[in-house]
Amino acid sequence: MLSKDYVEARELSEGIARAVGSPRFYIERHAELERSQALFDGAPLVEKALRLAAGYGDCLGHGQSHVRKVAIDTGALVLIEGAGDPDLPRLVLLAHLAGLLHDIKRSEKDHAHRGAEEAALILKTFPLRMAENRAITQAIGNHEAFRTYETLADPRAELLSNALYDADKFRWGPDNFTETVWAMVAPRRIPLRVLMAHFLPGLEGVRRIRETFRTPTGRRYGPDFIDRGLEIGRRLHEALMQKIDAEGVEASRPPRGTPEKG
Repeated sequence: MLSKDYVEARELSEGIARAVGSPRFYIERHAELERSQALFDGAPLVEKALRLAAGYGDCLGHGQSHVRKVAIDTGALVLIEGAGDPDLPRLVLLAHLAGLLHDIKRSEKDHAHRGAEEAALILKTFPLRMAENRAITQAIGNHEAFRTYETLADPRAELLSNALYDADKFRWGPDNFTETVWAMVAPRRIPLRVLMAHFLPGLEGVRRIRETFRTPTGRRYGPDFIDRGLEIGRRLHEALMQKIDAEGVEASRPPRGTPEKG
């Protein structure tokens, strides 16, 4: 559970995010997002993957909200980039499964490759072709930021891999400040002052993601996600530091009625 300070900080971040506005991807590609959502909802294999992913826990702030968003955005990117594919709904299903399973080992070192290994075992219980299983696990293995990734010979597998990466990195925008950071700090009970001491260096890490998007659609819309996230982060840091400084001044004042030294 979030402390009072963190509840207030999260509410503040959500208000700032509303003022900054929704990423253009959600406005301009609304049709593909709706189609991805429609294919996601009620699909038996998607529901099975959701149940299995839930069993791995929140994974350092990368729980059910995160993987649902990644799955649906990956599906939308596949719909955009894969237009004309004769079996596009099937590829969207693979995108949804990859999105739901990509962070099952998020709490472990080298989580992308460990997650790919675990997903390969899970997917043996799914009615998938061997090539489909491999495409999903390759995408999961390729999704970690700032790591060398494997270029895939199969164009459909390459699209799936790049779309998963981009959808996951969309979360480094506004979601990073309205959801992820609070889910990560709450279990650790990190004091707000300590978080603030590491906040600005953390923004530099977010900024580095800006030029790493892999699909044409990701390169078009990804920087907008990151720029909005950085603006939220800057405004949030400024507001929280003002709050902390004001509380410090108030705490340093002598209690009312204390005689002043003359």
